[in-house]
Amino acid sequence: MSIPRGLYAIIHPVIVKDIFREMGNHASCLLIPALLFLTCSFPYHTMGEPDRPVIGAEEYVRILPYGFTIPARIDTGAATTSLDARNMCVEDSIVTFTLPPKWGGATITAPIVDWRYIRTSGSRERRPVIELELCIASRKLRARVNLNDRSGMRYPMLIGRNVITGNFLVDTSRSYSNSPKTEDTEVDR
Repeated sequence: MSIPRGLYAIIHPVIVKDIFREMGNHASCLLIPALLFLTCSFPYHTMGEPDRPVIGAEEYVRILPYGFTIPARIDTGAATTSLDARNMCVEDSIVTFTLPPKWGGATITAPIVDWRYIRTSGSRERRPVIELELCIASRKLRARVNLNDRSGMRYPMLIGRNVITGNFLVDTSRSYSNSPKTEDTEVDR
C-alpha cells in the first residue's frame, strides 16, 4: 500500500506548520496523531518512485536474450557489476565463457568492450568487460559487466553502482522482492 506524493507533501513538517496556523489549535488534537500515523506507516523513502523501483539486497536477474535467471547480490559498495564466468577463453577481442551449471551452464560468446582493473580484498585483477542486456525488477537495461570466476562466492552475479545509480533504490531489509519482468519495453542505457 502506498500513498500519493501529494499526500506526503501535506505531511511534510513545513507544510503542517502552515496547516496548523490556518486551522487553529483545536484541529491539532486530531490532526497530529493522524499525521504521525501516516508518516510512520508510510515512510516516503520505502515507496520508491515510478522510474526508480525499490530492490532488495538480493534479487533475481534475467540475462537477455539468453533468458537465464540467476540470483544476484546488490552491492552498493561495488563500483562495477560482475558475472561468474567459467572456462573463460579470450581470443583477440572476443571472450567465450560458460555460466555455472547450476544456473544454466550455457556457453556465451561476446565482444570485449573494455578491460578493467578490479580491486579485490587482497589484490588487483585485470578482467574483461562485456555488455549484457539485463532485466532487474521491471527494468531492462544494458550494462557493462566484468567477468570473473566467482565459484567461491555465494552469488553468481554482483550488481554494482554502475547499474544501481539512477535506476534503482535499494532497501537492504528486502530480499527477492521483485522478479524480473520482461515485457517488451525499451532497453535503458
